[in-house]
Amino acid sequence: MTSTSCAIIGLAGWFVAVLLMLAMFRVYTSASAKKPANSFAPDGSDVPGFGQRLVRVHANCYENIPLYIGVLLFAMVAGQSAITDPTACWLLYARIGQSLVHMASVSLAAVMVRFSLFAVQVGLLVCWLWQFAQA
Repeated sequence: MTSTSCAIIGLAGWFVAVLLMLAMFRVYTSASAKKPANSFAPDGSDVPGFGQRLVRVHANCYENIPLYIGVLLFAMVAGQSAITDPTACWLLYARIGQSLVHMASVSLAAVMVRFSLFAVQVGLLVCWLWQFAQA
């Protein structure tokens, strides 16, 4: 399996893991608060701290991961995975790192680390797209 295909599976797996964490969190908070499961606020405004951060991590996943997977799939289909293979796993690591830091804290230092990890992801995409255009 190439690094590009591993990154695709890893990104999809991380998305599923975050979704399951959010689902378990919602089940737990619904049961402990004795409120109906269909009464939660989709933006996380009904849960404090970690719950709000987890909802936002989930939103970050569906905002970004499809783009990442699309670019990586393009590389594979177009026979350009030699461009993405050397750094594809770094995209995955940065995505997971960003999510974990976001779940852990919203302090200024954590936000700066999160932004740096997001910048790595965007930087990789820009580099890859540039290289695709040059090929």
